[in-house]
Amino acid sequence: MDKTVMLGHGSGGSMMKRIIDEVFFAAYAGDELLRGDDAAVLPSLEPGERLAFSTDSFVVTPCFFPGGDIGRLAVCGTVNDVATSGARPLYLSCGFILEEGFSIDDLRRICASMAEASREAGVILVTGDTKVVNRGHGDGVYINTSGVGALPAGVELGGAHCRPGDKVLVTGTLGDHGITIMSCRESLSFSTDLQSDAAPLNHLIADVLAAAPHTRCFRDPTRGGLASTLNELAMQSGTDILVEEDAVPVKAAVQGACDMLGYDVLQVANEGKMVCVVASDEAEAALAAMRANRYGADAAVIGEVTAMQPERGPKVFLRTAFGGTRILDMLVGEQLPRIC
Repeated sequence: MDKTVMLGHGSGGSMMKRIIDEVFFAAYAGDELLRGDDAAVLPSLEPGERLAFSTDSFVVTPCFFPGGDIGRLAVCGTVNDVATSGARPLYLSCGFILEEGFSIDDLRRICASMAEASREAGVILVTGDTKVVNRGHGDGVYINTSGVGALPAGVELGGAHCRPGDKVLVTGTLGDHGITIMSCRESLSFSTDLQSDAAPLNHLIADVLAAAPHTRCFRDPTRGGLASTLNELAMQSGTDILVEEDAVPVKAAVQGACDMLGYDVLQVANEGKMVCVVASDEAEAALAAMRANRYGADAAVIGEVTAMQPERGPKVFLRTAFGGTRILDMLVGEQLPRIC
């Protein structure tokens, strides 16, 4: 285990997995936390119905960027985490950590953005907290949001449910958020205007579940991108996953930026996309439901779950455009710091 905390421990890749396993899980993880899904599923007071609960913190810099800001990110991120369980998000909490000297006008702008995103998602901000730290001891504003949703009886989603033969789908183009943040932070300009994909996807998820009731799981490919997310699902389910590179939707400007800067677009963060694993015979229905939603217009089937070879453990493979196959590994270290 590393002796000090480094930026890579927040990357969503193998370093983050290590600190979670060896520090947090080792100290207090119970059965629910050890599932490793984006939301915990908890018993409700009402017979049959359960609660889904999730929390997330947002430290993105800059806090305003094309397509959104830290407030929209905070609402959408937690709404999406709750919705991955199949639950209907209902309520959010919001905690602000503000640095002395932060603009009140900017704070009002962030709060207005949160209110707008909450209305779009159909959730209510019901409680919160505010702390202020000394000038120079923060980065303007950090936000924590927690969310609670209602999970109907009979809905059981999670990475452990993936089975050989299942299809893997994504709801749209990858890498938009990470490359937008990077270009904004570094004052880079591209021929096409890039925007963050931050969006609440709970309505899209509900549409997919109605069309494809044997959906296995949803997972949002945030830090660590698609590569880390698929490796998490493979490890949870004890399977392999094969991805077709040509099938993965990526905007030309995003791919060009990644090529120029040496990034792997499959490891770049997303904030308004979902990975979905669904039974093979329902894949087309799930795809149609995604494409009928404005946030799923570019959805695609990108691969399938396959049987793992027991002697080597679960792996994710990428069949390249040239016909070869390579291992698609988790992100190691920190590729794009402070992207959410």
